[in-house]
Amino acid sequence: MLGQFQNAVDAAKKAMSARTWKFVNFACVDKEEFRLAQICGLHLIVQADELDDLINKYETLGYFEQVIELMEAGTGLDRAHMGIFTELGILYAKFKEDKLMNHIKIFGGKLNIPKLIRACEEYEHWMELRVLYQKYEEYDNAAMTMISHPVEAWEHPVFKEVITKVANTEIYYKAILFYINTFPTNIDDLMSTITNKVDHVRATRLVAKEGHVAMIKEYLQQVQSNNLTAVNEALNDLYIEIEDFENLRKSVDTYDNQDLAALAQKCEKHELMEFRRLAAYMYKKKGRFAQSVELSKGDGMFQDAMDTAAGSTDPTVAESLLRYFVEQGRKDCFAASLFTMYDLLKPDVVLELAYRFQMMDYALPYLVQCTRQYTDKVDKLEAAAEAAKAKQEDVNSLQGGPTLGGDMGMGMTGLGGQLMLGGPGMAPPQMGMPQMGMGGMPGMGGMPQGGMGMQGGYGGF
Repeated sequence: MLGQFQNAVDAAKKAMSARTWKFVNFACVDKEEFRLAQICGLHLIVQADELDDLINKYETLGYFEQVIELMEAGTGLDRAHMGIFTELGILYAKFKEDKLMNHIKIFGGKLNIPKLIRACEEYEHWMELRVLYQKYEEYDNAAMTMISHPVEAWEHPVFKEVITKVANTEIYYKAILFYINTFPTNIDDLMSTITNKVDHVRATRLVAKEGHVAMIKEYLQQVQSNNLTAVNEALNDLYIEIEDFENLRKSVDTYDNQDLAALAQKCEKHELMEFRRLAAYMYKKKGRFAQSVELSKGDGMFQDAMDTAAGSTDPTVAESLLRYFVEQGRKDCFAASLFTMYDLLKPDVVLELAYRFQMMDYALPYLVQCTRQYTDKVDKLEAAAEAAKAKQEDVNSLQGGPTLGGDMGMGMTGLGGQLMLGGPGMAPPQMGMPQMGMGGMPGMGGMPQGGMGMQGGYGGF
């Protein structure tokens, strides 16, 4: 109170009381004796209960630099505790933000992170906030901080590392939209990172809704092996948009989980002929052969039309195409179709058309082949008939052979007929119980005169 602050500090050293140190410290701060106040303060800050009052004293009077110097000196004390490092971080967040990041990196393991997180949120230090969330293993919050504050907190390598550790799967889809709208050039890299963690159908529809399917083309091609309808359709639409008919053809051939009829309708009026050819091909795969042939005819793709008609196995489609060729005077196509659709054309129709439109020379190879084919068929039929006739003769000869038995009077007519044993005068069998006897022996019945008879084939024995 006499203004003898050095003596007061010396007396406080002897007293070694927190209450004395606090009283002297406050008096020195009031008189701006900051060197002596720091000596007192170093004995106070090692006691966590006194820390808040000391900092409030300095801040109330506006001595921000001095309290920061005091706290920085306290970090080197043997008795330094978590509160010192945490409060120093809060002071940096308030007054010296340029030192905050370095402080977090050096003393990250000695901080009360939740308390410092609240301070960073309050004073909007987003990069430092993200780092604290990472150290505290709050990866969901770290990712959302980067999404919400990309200018200050986002770094692509860090985001990729963090996104693989989040617990809330909804963040994946927020991240996709965030990259599409903010950092589109990095979207492929992001999608390759989270490929195994997202629902491909949902991700595809999400991006398609935004109208940016082209940005995730590599991702879609990578996951198309799952043969998902949404992925197939998104890629097919993209191929049509960028006029990539080769990959579209490959997609149609490889993956069947897609609506080919709807896709063919999108392609059949495309300005590029290759897409119209693909439309005809897709109609063919769907079994709509007549529609496919008409589309090929419209583009003059007669070879495609002939292949489709041949694959249809429908004589009506083949005959219709053949008549179209002769009406158009396309002798070359007429001859080619006779070869391509050979099995579906009837010789009388071909002969009639060739005669009417003077194309006999072009039909002659077909007619020669037909003649050879039918000649072979007749020869085979004749051979089969001769074989059947010979077999029947063998059967008849077996049935009409000499009878067995001779003088014994045994005769057999077929295996299933009657088997008769006896002579010409054999009497018919008696009705009722069969009787067998030998020479009229008593008790055994007598044998009817003329021998022994049995009826009903082998079953009677």
